[in-house]
Amino acid sequence: MEAIEVPVLIVGGGGCGLSASVFLSDHGVGHLLVERHTDTSKLPKAHYLNQRTMEIFRQHGLYEAVVEPAAPLEKFGKVRWQTTLTGDGPLDARVIHEMDAFGGGALTETYAAAGPVLPIKLPQLRLEPILRRQAEQRNPGRVLFGHDLVAFTEDPGSGRVLAEIRDSATGETSTVAARYVVAADGGRTLGPALGVRMQGVSAMVDVTTAYFSADLSPWWHEGTIITWLLNPYRPDLSSTLLEMGPSWGKACEEWGLHFIPGDADRSDPRAVTARIREVLGLPGLDLTLHKVSHWSVEGVLADRYRDGRVLIVGDAAHRQPPTTGLGLNGGIQDVHNLAWKLAAVLAGHADDGLLDSYEGERRPLGRRNVEWGLSTWFHHRLMTEAAVGLGAHIPPERRSSAFAAYFAPSPVGEVVRARAAEIFGTHRAECQAHDLEVGFAYEDGAVVPDGSPPPARSPMGDAHHPTTRPGHVLAHAWIEHRGRRLSTHDLVGSGTGFALLTGASGTPWCAAAAEVAEKFGVPITVARIGDPADGAEYTDVEGGWAAVRGITDAGAVLVRPDNHVAWRSADGSDSPVDVLGQALSLILDHRATATAGGRLPAAGTAR
Repeated sequence: MEAIEVPVLIVGGGGCGLSASVFLSDHGVGHLLVERHTDTSKLPKAHYLNQRTMEIFRQHGLYEAVVEPAAPLEKFGKVRWQTTLTGDGPLDARVIHEMDAFGGGALTETYAAAGPVLPIKLPQLRLEPILRRQAEQRNPGRVLFGHDLVAFTEDPGSGRVLAEIRDSATGETSTVAARYVVAADGGRTLGPALGVRMQGVSAMVDVTTAYFSADLSPWWHEGTIITWLLNPYRPDLSSTLLEMGPSWGKACEEWGLHFIPGDADRSDPRAVTARIREVLGLPGLDLTLHKVSHWSVEGVLADRYRDGRVLIVGDAAHRQPPTTGLGLNGGIQDVHNLAWKLAAVLAGHADDGLLDSYEGERRPLGRRNVEWGLSTWFHHRLMTEAAVGLGAHIPPERRSSAFAAYFAPSPVGEVVRARAAEIFGTHRAECQAHDLEVGFAYEDGAVVPDGSPPPARSPMGDAHHPTTRPGHVLAHAWIEHRGRRLSTHDLVGSGTGFALLTGASGTPWCAAAAEVAEKFGVPITVARIGDPADGAEYTDVEGGWAAVRGITDAGAVLVRPDNHVAWRSADGSDSPVDVLGQALSLILDHRATATAGGRLPAAGTAR
């Protein structure tokens, strides 16, 4: 049988693989996606989509479909520690502490200023069907569930990967020949076959997650993305309870409960059901158990993100504790980085070396996310125990006394709670790490550094400073064009084009962009932003762009298709065509040092 020819084969149809399919379709890249399961995930895995991910979904026309079933910030913008879900005792159903989280409450204004959209809560089991529908609509007949990769080999002579795909329903196999393969399979097949090693800390703690339906409205305090139940009597009954929709707040029908299994038989649904009732303190609770998953907390990173024509993404490249929600978000951002580069290479606009920048840019971010996840995971338990007065020195029989001291209506109790509030405040590195979510930068890759230092960063990751420094996500600002309100992010669009942002005096850069775009065959959208009286087509109506642009009216900022800044000149240039052309050459061809030995002709000095 003749091989099926496709430019890209995506192996894996989870949130990461399906997002890759959508992005490649928007970039006009032919591809085939195969997923061994017959349907999307039924497990309540990742449930937080951070601001950067939502910006990406907005760029690719996914925002409305994803937001419609999701919990808005007012329904999930806090984290809470609570003793038990229910009970009549003096230590039962008591709120230990709560704080604004992930853009909720007092954080909303800051988050809203940083981007055109806000984070949402939508469990992966509800996100993936949306992504699947979108992927199938944009790539009809080429999103195949119930199809498994059984073998593959790279053929250096033809410059292709030959993959054997089996239809699980019929058992029939077919051969797919692809220029490139995106490994979004969670590290199950391609990585191990290629000898990719996952380095780091594995199997730290075994966790059971029970996904069930029940009416918890009489006892539920709504408004949290996550509630930690810190049992004042038995540590083995401490757990994590999360809303899983489809309704939110007290109307929530489905739940996820994370707990350490203890003596419960994790393979016996009756034992798990009994354990849920015991943890919740509701022995007569009417519930329906949908699914039970068992997973290990780990922090591991692939030793490489590229192996020949195979690009490794998502959980196949990095797996970290769920703290800070860096897993699925990181995977979606991986393929957002990769998709435009594949499109540029396959269209002949860039050398294959551009794909090396995927690893150069995303692997350092993967390492940072794994390390951050491990740090917050280990800190979380220590923080909680210290705040409430627990620890190894407190025997089980004195556990309730520690909680009683915490809630005591006395001067000493006030001191304990005040001290605890300061300790709980360190949790902001986990639930208020805004800069970690949107302030990351690519220091070595498809960018042209301008010598400027990065903005100041908070060690806790909670202070974000927008910038146009090369490598960073383009600073968001609201602008107006022909009566339409736009974000600076909208200037790139969902295709493979670049955007050149300049001021009212940037006409030479605009002319240069037209010439350079024609030379490289790459679309460049030009936007002069400023005062219309000075000739700018885009109006900086609120002054937001002037506050963050980092250039003069004669300067320019070149933005990649993934809305990361590729290059900038703080001022004008005597040779704008040469400068901009050399910049684009360096971005699209990593091996290009062109006529200047890697240096650009003189341009404005960056600020």
